[in-house]
Parts: sequence; structure tokens; C-alpha cells
Amino acid sequence: MLLRMKGSAVGLTGISGKSQILFAIVFTARYLDLLTSFISLYNTCMKVIYIGCSCATVYLIYMKFRATYDGNHDSFRVEFLVVPVGGLAVLINHDFSFLEILWTFSIYLESVAILPQLFMISKTGEAETITTHYLFCLGMYRALYLFNWIWRFYFEGFFDMIAIVSGVVQTILYCDFFYLYVTKVLKGKKLSLPA
Repeated sequence: MLLRMKGSAVGLTGISGKSQILFAIVFTARYLDLLTSFISLYNTCMKVIYIGCSCATVYLIYMKFRATYDGNHDSFRVEFLVVPVGGLAVLINHDFSFLEILWTFSIYLESVAILPQLFMISKTGEAETITTHYLFCLGMYRALYLFNWIWRFYFEGFFDMIAIVSGVVQTILYCDFFYLYVTKVLKGKKLSLPA
């Protein structure tokens, strides 16, 4: 959780609530198979944790720390992501079944879920250091999937075009941010965009 303390006040600053809602939708859609299949106790626990943490984050942003949430700058129209991604998931999937379409929808949506956060940074022109570290970790999480895909292809012969294309799209969206992160934040400067 990205919490910032000012004296005794605690709040969320610089975090896009809309991106967090999209991540909650991603994990809920992806892990609804909890209701229909059991793989292992570990798998079930991790799915519940992902859904629970993403929903808890949305709750904290919009309820508990609502006074510190910057809704004026978090103005990205998420319907411009959700509707096309939903249509794409119906058109391009591995199997035309409800759970498979939801899984595909979650993969496509995750690839663009960070756009409201990046839009918010571009609107304000800068980001808190803690927010930039958070975004870097999110981007690295997805970029590290590249190694997973190489490993699975090499050792298992597994190749999932939907996951790979979506992951590449998401990694590309982060490239500009990664550049700014390395050239500014890692040198101790605050991330601010050129005017």
C-alpha cells in the first residue's frame, strides 16, 4: 500500500484510483475460476489474496483515505479501455467459453490498466518518489514475464500468443516511464515531465 505520512496524517497521494479499479477488475475476472475448479490450496490462497488486496486498495483510496485522493487529476475515461478490451476478448480468445473470455479480458485489460496512472502523472507533470518506485515495480513485474515466456517455450514448448502480445504492449507502455525512472529518480531527482 502506498501510504504517505505527514505528521500524524496518513494518506494516498499520486495514486490513480482508476488504475486500481482496473487491476481489481483484472484479478476478479482472471480468478473467477475459483468457483469452478480447484488446483491446489496454494493456488486458491494466492487468487483470494490477489482479489482481496486489489479490492482493499480500491476501498482505501475511495473510502478510508478519500480526503487525500486527487480525483481532479485522475480523470482518465476508463470506459475507453474496458469496452474495446471486452470486445477484443470476445473476438480473439482461445476458446469461446465464459471463463476463457473472462481470462482473456483480464489479460488484455492488465496490459492497459496502468494508462490512467500514467495519464495522471502526465497531467500533474510530476510524481512523488514513492509513486515512481511503485510504478517501476509494477512495470518490472510485467517485464519479468518475458523470462517466464522464454523458460516455458524452451522447456515446455508452451507459447501463448495472447499473453505474449499483451505483455509486450504493457512493457512498451512502460518504456518511457522506465527511461525517466533511470535518468531521474535513480539519480535522486523527482520525476517531473518536460513542459
